Amino acid sequence: MFLNTLTPKFYVALTGTSSLISGLILIFEWWYFRKYGTSFIEQVSLNHLSPWLGGSENGGSTTNNQQTASECKTWRNPLNLFRGAEYNRYTWATGKDPLTYYDMNQSAQDHQTLFTCDSDNTRPADEIMLRAWRERNPQNRIKAAREAYEISSECATAAILLGEEEQSTIVEAERMFRNALKMAENNHKKSQALQHHSPAHEKIHRRDLNTLVYIKRRLAMIMRRLGRTKEAVKMMRDLIKEFPVVSMFQIHENLIEALLEIQLYADVQALLAKYDDISLPKSATICYTAALLKARAVCDKFSPEIASKRGLTTAEMNAVEAIHRAVEFNPHVPKYLLEMKGLILPPEHILKRGDSEGIAYSFFHLPHWKRVDGALQLLHCTWEGTFRMIPYPLEKGHLFYPYPSCTESVDRELLPSFHEVSVYPKKELPFFILFTAGLCTFTASLALLTHQFPEPMGAFAKAFLASLSAPFSFLMEKLESVVPSSLWHQLTRL
Repeated sequence: MFLNTLTPKFYVALTGTSSLISGLILIFEWWYFRKYGTSFIEQVSLNHLSPWLGGSENGGSTTNNQQTASECKTWRNPLNLFRGAEYNRYTWATGKDPLTYYDMNQSAQDHQTLFTCDSDNTRPADEIMLRAWRERNPQNRIKAAREAYEISSECATAAILLGEEEQSTIVEAERMFRNALKMAENNHKKSQALQHHSPAHEKIHRRDLNTLVYIKRRLAMIMRRLGRTKEAVKMMRDLIKEFPVVSMFQIHENLIEALLEIQLYADVQALLAKYDDISLPKSATICYTAALLKARAVCDKFSPEIASKRGLTTAEMNAVEAIHRAVEFNPHVPKYLLEMKGLILPPEHILKRGDSEGIAYSFFHLPHWKRVDGALQLLHCTWEGTFRMIPYPLEKGHLFYPYPSCTESVDRELLPSFHEVSVYPKKELPFFILFTAGLCTFTASLALLTHQFPEPMGAFAKAFLASLSAPFSFLMEKLESVVPSSLWHQLTRL
């Protein structure tokens, strides 16, 4: 009787409402997947429903994913820009902030590690700088550094902060870093003479050494920005020679970029022979510079048509293998070098093998690839062949360790929201997005058919519901025949 009372309008409303709800779920799922790279329903199922249902395996996999994400270490970008003279100027010009809070927080932790020590509380200027490095607000940070700079003429760390963040041009930054260099050299000489007196003196000396090396490296980068590349190269070489144990700043990558600018390719090859070692961590700069040098030897005469007919020579094969090696290490770089994707300002921290490293490398090294005739053409013809060599699934690597699965989430933290993060490997659409898309399409089709043909669709719905209720009716009849009539009447009254 209930089914017979339903009108076609009810079926139109039912199917239309179902289509609307499934469409809203589909839109939300798609937005969540584009923003976070995963399905919201899947995340809720794994993190909240699975423990209730006893899904220990899923919980274990989630824990493993979290452990893998924690192993994705971020590195300070050796070619990072100056906040006041470069990042802030971009913000003033475009209204967009190129640095994320996560990135700047990583920098604040680096500065506290490099430029502070336990005895800073005993000196007023250094105590102020302790607060300045922890300060989030840029204006308050600059104000505190200015105060420390005026209190003490030996506070080199205050001059560093002012040179990095307050000075609005590279020339002004150079002037401030020159003053900081004089302070740092005096402080380093004093602490060097006292470093063996106590553990506290040793920590002060280590802090002063980090400060001195940092200032000299930044001055060399300023020279490079101002076009005084030979002067920058000399300063970097002296730094590597004078402080060979200080490897945290990765000065050799700055030196490689500067040598490429003045086209000293033999010197670059000598550096690669020293740093492209199996015991040292690789980087996009190392891998792609090695590929550029090998491509330079053959790219001026390279022709895809001729190579396909006669085959590759030994030199061409070496160049192609070097490109494949570089692409396997960081697959995001080629699209930036080939200008298939737009560049943004590089972040202050990078994730090796991630999109952030690809941006940082391409931002400075794209001109070097353009300068070598035919290098980009060779890269264009060969880089996609790398993916045919990498075993599938990606748990197995070819020349390097397997590509980490946590790069996307970390890169989203490092890169600004207006940049579309490059993802490798390309993720397939989650099951729930496909399911909701199919459900939305099906219910929308039903709603349209019901609206256009209400009587036939109403009759079809009644027949369909009647067929579904037939087994239940058959079961009730069997129960009625088996159960005594007195007991059956009592049950039906309940």
